[in-house]
Amino acid sequence: MAGRFSVRGLSVALVMGLAGCAELFPPVTPPPVDPPVERPDPPPPPVVEPSQASKDLAVYYRRLQNDLLTQGLLRGDGGGPDTPFTDTQLARNFVRIALFNEYRDDSDFRSPQATVSKLRRWETPIRMSVEFGPSVPPDQQAMDTASVSAYAARLSRLTSVPITQTDRNPNYHVLFLNEDDRRGAAARLRQIIPGLGEATLRAIINLPRDQLCVVIGTFSPGGASYQKAVAIIRAEHPNLMRSACIHEELAQGLGLANDSPQARPSIFNDDEEFGLLTTHDELLLRMLYDRRLRTGMPPAEAAPIARVIAREYLAGGAS
Repeated sequence: MAGRFSVRGLSVALVMGLAGCAELFPPVTPPPVDPPVERPDPPPPPVVEPSQASKDLAVYYRRLQNDLLTQGLLRGDGGGPDTPFTDTQLARNFVRIALFNEYRDDSDFRSPQATVSKLRRWETPIRMSVEFGPSVPPDQQAMDTASVSAYAARLSRLTSVPITQTDRNPNYHVLFLNEDDRRGAAARLRQIIPGLGEATLRAIINLPRDQLCVVIGTFSPGGASYQKAVAIIRAEHPNLMRSACIHEELAQGLGLANDSPQARPSIFNDDEEFGLLTTHDELLLRMLYDRRLRTGMPPAEAAPIARVIAREYLAGGAS
């Protein structure tokens, strides 16, 4: 009983002592604290007015798109009963498109000249960035960024190559540039690809009007595995033609580097019948990254394997 009482008394004394301190030192009211200042996001950079040359190109490409659509071209249906193909045709088209280059190395892009190539593809994950010239308006930037993102996800599913959209150390650059932006892009292109050949650089800067878009890839000396790729798409194109360029150039930058007039239904054909990736082209991408093929294979070694794969794919009802 005595011990218990003493503890209670101690407790009371402590409380009284604290109360006395409160009376000797009245509380000080802290000064009011200003609410944090909300700083608005910095305004986007102003859109630069395009030159008359760029405006004229925009008019030209709108007319070109209308002409192609009037002729029933730039199809986006992926192919159908009117465009059948056999496993033999698929294998032949694969060899022509994946195992030949459309242009010589260090080309001026003016005269296609198919040359034999090894099988080239990505062996590392792709980090894809999207850049715009200062003349591209924000609504167009948003549309094209979304298009690239959706299409890159589709390409990743088809090839099993991881593709992420990021600005951190990208190895696949997609540039949307108008005429003025592209002509002033030499320093940027050298920064992306330090060893870029002067002939190829001049060809990009002076891209002829009938070259709607272009992609270039780099490899280690003597190698066949992509290290970097840069796709350049004219910002003057109307919506469908920009989408067509996204589909063709990004897929070509994965290793389907050539075109073939026999390929149908396909975007890898200069007749412009199809504007968007077809079922035939999806099979080409799957074949390119099939593990039975090896990066660096010459055509003579890859062709018989491609025929086996094509038969397999079509036997499974892929077409």
